Amino acid sequence: MAARPPLIALKDVRLQDGQRPLFEGVDLAIEPRTRSCLVGRNGAGKSTLMKLVMGLIEPDSGDRSVQAGTRFAYVPQEPLIVGETLLDYATSGGAEPWMAEAWLTTFGMDPHKSAKGLSGGETRRAALAKAFAEEPDLLLLDEPTNHMDILAIELLEKEIIAAKCAALIVSHDRAFLNRVTQSCHWLEHRKVRTLNKGFDAFDDWAAKVQEEEAESLRRLNKRIEAETYTFYRSITAQRTRNEGRARALEAMRQDRALRVKDIPREIHLGVDSGVTSGKLVADLKGVSKSFGDRTVIKPFTTRVIRGDRLAIVGPNGAGKTTLVKILLGELAPDEGTVKLGANLEPVYLDQSREGLKSDMTLWDALTPGGGDSILVRGVSKHVAAYAKDFLFQEGQLRQPISTLSGGERNRLLLARALAKPANMLVLDEPTNDLDMETLDKLEELLEQYDGTLILVSHDRDFVDRLATSTIGMNGRGDIVETPGGWTDFIAQNPGFLSPPPGGSMATKSPVGGKSEPAPTPAPATKPGKLSFKDQHRLKELDALIAALPADIAAHEARLADVNFYSRDPSGFDATMKALDAARAKLEAAEEEWLELEAKREALVSG
Repeated sequence: MAARPPLIALKDVRLQDGQRPLFEGVDLAIEPRTRSCLVGRNGAGKSTLMKLVMGLIEPDSGDRSVQAGTRFAYVPQEPLIVGETLLDYATSGGAEPWMAEAWLTTFGMDPHKSAKGLSGGETRRAALAKAFAEEPDLLLLDEPTNHMDILAIELLEKEIIAAKCAALIVSHDRAFLNRVTQSCHWLEHRKVRTLNKGFDAFDDWAAKVQEEEAESLRRLNKRIEAETYTFYRSITAQRTRNEGRARALEAMRQDRALRVKDIPREIHLGVDSGVTSGKLVADLKGVSKSFGDRTVIKPFTTRVIRGDRLAIVGPNGAGKTTLVKILLGELAPDEGTVKLGANLEPVYLDQSREGLKSDMTLWDALTPGGGDSILVRGVSKHVAAYAKDFLFQEGQLRQPISTLSGGERNRLLLARALAKPANMLVLDEPTNDLDMETLDKLEELLEQYDGTLILVSHDRDFVDRLATSTIGMNGRGDIVETPGGWTDFIAQNPGFLSPPPGGSMATKSPVGGKSEPAPTPAPATKPGKLSFKDQHRLKELDALIAALPADIAAHEARLADVNFYSRDPSGFDATMKALDAARAKLEAAEEEWLELEAKREALVSG
């Protein structure tokens, strides 16, 4: 079968960004009805290349050819919604009103809703509806899954696969790209390489390319080493030395310098789990929460143990952040009890990016107390050196945060959060705007982290790789917890997150949508209870678990005295033994408490 002529082709395109060459000799072709991804590191120029494909900017040199009559639709990383209503916005690009209304409805948006004050997810869905309504031949999407919940992402996947247009997509969402793409364009070293397979084949292919480049650089170094020795040391070469040979050696050196310069810097992430928390991190019993007439959390019971990796998933607005704040003790439930463990040192990475003011500089954000250094996991480090670990240039330190890209702002939040020791990390949508290399590094870091992890994310691949249990919230107050990640949750709870057919599930059957009478409650059985001895022991353990952390802290404070051992060796040894005994006592008390609680719950449920 003959290859179809491309909708658009770039040939030997070059573009400068100030003094920096952004693209050099880029070749790119997009065929009709082909779904492609454009991948590369943050700052490689993916968004700029998409604008160049669209014709929004002109290259410095090279050719851009477009099939006559080709229609484009573009959803940028940060869409700007204009107009009085969403329908006004969706028709502003020339779409027919009926088509715009249909696509807004498809993406769950009211066409007559005001275009002002939209959330991040609503903004994204409105922009996608506008793009699809314009019936393009080529749809360009820049980070389309940012701020979208899992249900909206899965809907977008279905619509892209069903669409008759070609698509060029920039995204960090591996599960999304695995599902929708048929080819990959990799922007690296200012050029584009193309793989005529879907993204699920990209990692192996990219690794092979990088291995070949590393081997090529190794061979070049050997050639330069041998030529340099011959040129300067060999008596024969000294007699026959000529300008041509000198130029050849200099050309090899320049080639090597360019290759080494092109090797991208890697982000350096580290985390310190600090002091060991108690074995029990949080114990929630019958917790519920409502806001006005809306029930966000129906009575829910769970227990988080030190070292757990808990993912919380669900639609936007389902109450995931509310549950996190209850788990952290920042928000009181309407009913039920919350028991937090000992020695908790949580760090919370908030998706709303609170604390980052647009007029604040990067330097100010990293050093809120002033000065030129930051305490990084207990060690003082110059702010420029620490910023460099997160791929920031020294020249960016005095720039306002408003000039940073979404990925740079998220890296800044990570830098601030990971500087502090934390035995409990709470990450709310940490993957937004991060490139895949940074995501891979973050995953590696979290896999090795020995504290407790609570992860709120719509990134299904990220959840699958990290979570040991998953809590699903459907937005109607229902909560289900399942061992494993996203794939395990969906397999064991099919349809749980889907919206109810025909509206509220309060008066509808999940199947068929017919009204049904409320079920007659079963007669209550008298719950069992612990023996008097076990109840008394449970109270003793509660008091013990509350008191022991103070004893441990007192022993640790004495041992922190650097002169303690030289002044009183026997006292130092006694304190060390007392500290070990207190820690062991706390561990044993928590184990016994958990066993008695499990026994009590079994009796109640029986």
